Amino acid sequence: MPIVECIPNVSEGRDQAVLDACGDAIRGAGARLLDVKPDATHHRTVFTFAGEPAAVKASALALFETALARIDLRHHKGEHPRLGAVDVVPFVPIEGVTMADCVAMAREVGADVARRHNLPVFLYEEAAAVPARRNLEDIRRGEFEGLPAKLKQPEWAPDFGPAAPHPTAGASVIGARVALIAYNINLATNRLDVAKKIAAAIRQSSGGFRYVKAMGIELADRGIVQVSMNLTNFEKTPMFRVFEIVKREAERHGVSVLESEIVGLVPAAALTASAAWYLQLEGFKDDQILENRLR
Repeated sequence: MPIVECIPNVSEGRDQAVLDACGDAIRGAGARLLDVKPDATHHRTVFTFAGEPAAVKASALALFETALARIDLRHHKGEHPRLGAVDVVPFVPIEGVTMADCVAMAREVGADVARRHNLPVFLYEEAAAVPARRNLEDIRRGEFEGLPAKLKQPEWAPDFGPAAPHPTAGASVIGARVALIAYNINLATNRLDVAKKIAAAIRQSSGGFRYVKAMGIELADRGIVQVSMNLTNFEKTPMFRVFEIVKREAERHGVSVLESEIVGLVPAAALTASAAWYLQLEGFKDDQILENRLR
């Protein structure tokens, strides 16, 4: 059976009733809901669901229907940048489908969402119609509050929908991409300047790792700061390499790493590569893992 994964990020991380309704909508439309990861500080939740393409498309549309009726960005404030109530919706090919199939799905869903909800939709990554819109951070710059002015610029006319923001839901970014890892490293300090300096040192846009997007944020409720990252190709820029550099950069500022976390799901290969590196295993292969051999 062909399998597509979808990992929408919704701008709500505190109201459990809203999150439950979104999860029910996803399941009810036919896809398998694999994971729900809310974050109150970011005020954001990552849903992960998968299934055959028709079911995934139906579940994505059902999520929009439910979330847009319940989330009002005029009253939303969190640490994570956001453009819309359903902020970003990537489709990822898993098995029996191609990236071109996911691009087509992203464009179909984008057109449907714009038509049903009068919502501006931008296409990104592999689905982008123009190169300037491949990177999510470029589209999201200015956030919800900056949308009215942004949409007036001819170069930022949406791919679908009106050239004016939805009054409560803003706009949405929909696309197709390879699997990425949402990975955060928390520092044992409240110095936001340190987190921002480390993020600048490791992210591609300011000269760091090719496949890392990073920003420094404050977790005020815990009295610490975080280097929040997306690793867009864990094989070429592995997790262990990023962790080690963040740890060393922190030490330069007299700060230690408190912990790290993975948001949502992660490919097993990313974790086994990290284990093999830290344990200095010589010639280790995935088929040495008992569960893999049993399968």
